[in-house]
Amino acid sequence: MAYELYYWDGIQGRGEFVRLALEEAGADYVDVTRLSGRGRGTGAMIDIMESESEPHIPFAPPFLKDGDLIIPHVANILFYVGPKLGLAPEEEGLRHVVNGMQLTVTDFVAEVHDTHHPIDMSLYYEDQKPEAKARSAAFIRERIPKFLGYFERVLRQNPKGPNHLVGDALTYVDLSLFQVIEGLTYAFPKAMVNRKAEYPALLALHDAVAKRPNIARYLASPRRLAFNEEGIFRHYPELDSAG
Repeated sequence: MAYELYYWDGIQGRGEFVRLALEEAGADYVDVTRLSGRGRGTGAMIDIMESESEPHIPFAPPFLKDGDLIIPHVANILFYVGPKLGLAPEEEGLRHVVNGMQLTVTDFVAEVHDTHHPIDMSLYYEDQKPEAKARSAAFIRERIPKFLGYFERVLRQNPKGPNHLVGDALTYVDLSLFQVIEGLTYAFPKAMVNRKAEYPALLALHDAVAKRPNIARYLASPRRLAFNEEGIFRHYPELDSAG
């Protein structure tokens, strides 16, 4: 039975971290809100979230259905499917290490979102532009180097070599770091031009992931949506700076 991924149609967003793992593994899955017909589309996702009978309703997308089981939250989904897809270490302890790193990615992505919505998620970006500019300046100055510097150190200190964050084989958190670099490069191109040279191991990981056959095919396919100003990573020129 195919996995069913539920996320907002038209944006990469947080759902993309799950898609990359499914695509890399060649997993059988359906992106439910992108399909039409009975039991498909955004309405099907809302029906699950607003169900008055489902015992394990998710708070928000993304969530994944595996048969009758509903798994919410990116890191939780990846912790569940990683071993099934061959994208997690065989050693149980290291699976928790990878999960911890994925949770750090989750923290970072939340801060990326707050650069353009620092005051209120229910307000438009245009309603909080001065605050967003101040928040973005601090993010570029302090938070990008904080997080990327951490992952660079993890790569360099991996006893198995700097090709992967954990162990000597690809895990889902490697794929997630690829997406983080892609997103930051789109949202803050000026800042990233100056920053990239500081993180050679991280950039090498990004480039290696992009060349993996299944990922390369996915990136060239219509299944890979373009970044846009409705998702997590948004490019507003007035928020970007050389840092």
